[in-house]
Order: sequence, then structure tokens, then C-alpha cells
Amino acid sequence: MSESQVRGQSVRCGLIQCANPLNDESKSVAEIQQAMLDKHLPLIEEAAKKGVQILCLQEIFNGPYFCPAQSTRWYDAAETIPGPTTELMQEIARKHEMVIVVPLYEKAMRGVYYNSAAVIDADGSYLGKYRKQHIPQTSGFWEKYYFKPGDGGYPVFQTRYANVGVYICYDRHFPEGARCLGLNGADIVFNPSATVAGLSQYLWKLEQPAHAVANGYYVGAINRVGTEAPWNIGKFYGTSYFVNPRGQIIAEASEDNDEVVVADLDLSMIDEVRNLWQFYRDRRPEAYDELVDY
Repeated sequence: MSESQVRGQSVRCGLIQCANPLNDESKSVAEIQQAMLDKHLPLIEEAAKKGVQILCLQEIFNGPYFCPAQSTRWYDAAETIPGPTTELMQEIARKHEMVIVVPLYEKAMRGVYYNSAAVIDADGSYLGKYRKQHIPQTSGFWEKYYFKPGDGGYPVFQTRYANVGVYICYDRHFPEGARCLGLNGADIVFNPSATVAGLSQYLWKLEQPAHAVANGYYVGAINRVGTEAPWNIGKFYGTSYFVNPRGQIIAEASEDNDEVVVADLDLSMIDEVRNLWQFYRDRRPEAYDELVDY
């Protein structure tokens, strides 16, 4: 089958938002991770039954968002990419002919960790990974304790169904990387996140539609749900959504429930929007020296 036959104008995409089922610090890290993985597996099967061709999971999907504490205990949650969880997802991807974006806590070497996402193609092949570039260090989000800033740039992965980019959580506050993903050919950018009600909630439906419009691509924004003990930093408010290149939210989840959000993305809209708004033609990189001078 030729690439043009496989890569049609419409692709069915899915997002999974899910609450941590085992808020019990007396349990081992491995037990907590296994509970979260076990909870995700039927949701992934649900996505497959709904015909999802590209699926993205939430930030560090197989565990809680442990960054409100600074504890070496959670270093045990890191694994290599590729590694055991990636390999399991490769089997699932192959079974369902589904592209899967798998956000994980990555162990690059002893003592070096990244907040990453593996990208697996519909034939089960591992295409590569994105490492979160922008790492916050503020109250309740002590991420520099756990993650080194990403070193791999802004890769775009040519999957069977579309060109996929990844931008993780705090990255969404930075327009520079979002533009890089567009320049590198992304049709769809997924932003797996863990964000709670409060300071930045009003930005949730502002920044990512703006990225979609400014760069002429689709964005899939994922947030987990519920509260997580023992940290209780706030409620993860869900509302995962897809937004099109015109900035319109076309599918959205609730604030409270484990859900699979599904949307059919018409890739021809990317051409329509870019033919109208010639941002890539009219940009002036030679005039942007200030962006890197300070």
C-alpha cells in the first residue's frame, strides 16, 4: 500500500484522561505503577474499539504526578525508552494498527532522568522519543529535582496516518517550540499534561488553541483527573480536548471522569488554513535575533 493510500485526509485520534487508582504511599512504587497501567489497558482497548488510529496518553501516564514532593523514592519509577512499558505498547499498537504516544519517566543512565514520550507506529515499530524541554521549579511542581531538560530538539514523527509532534505540559507556555514543531512538519501536536485548578487553569483553553492557529495544525491537549494523595496539591481538572487549526475545540472531555476523547481530524483543513494565513511564508527569521540574544 502506498503512503498516499495509507495517509488519508481524515484521521481518527484519541486522548485518554485517567485518575490514579492507588493513592497509598504505603505501597511500593512498582505496585502503584502497575495499578495505573492496569487501569489504562481497558481504556486503550476502548479506544481501539472506537476506531482510534492515533492515541495519546497523559503525562507520565503509568503513575501519579509525584513532583509535589522531592523524594528519591520516585526515581524508581524511571525506566529506559525503549524498555518494558514501551515494548508492551508496541504489542498493543501492532495488535490494533494504532499509533500510540506513550509519556514515561525516562532513565537515560544512572542518575540522569527525563520527562519523555515514546512514539510507536501502527506496525508496532518504535519511532523515537521527545524529551520535555521546559522544566518548571515552583511550589508544587518541583520538576527540576526529577527531570533534566530535554536535549533532542523538537522531532516530528512520520507515522502511518499523520505527522505527529509532542510537547509536554509546561512546554505549552512557550510559543517557540510550538513553532518549531510546525516548521518540522507536524500535522498534529499532542500535549500530555498534569495540571491542577488554580493559577494556570485560565490558560488551558487559551494557549493551545493559539498554538493551533499560529502554526496551522491540530492540537490534542490531555490532562489527568482527580486528586492524588499524599500531596493533594489540587484537583486535576481533566477537560482534555482537540482543537483544530482555526482554534475551534472540536471534542472535549469532562472535568471528573476517566474518559477516551475521540475526534476525526480532517487534515485537509491544514491546507485550507495555511493557504489563507501564510504565516510560514511571511515569517522573518532573520529579524528574530533578539529571541536568542537574551
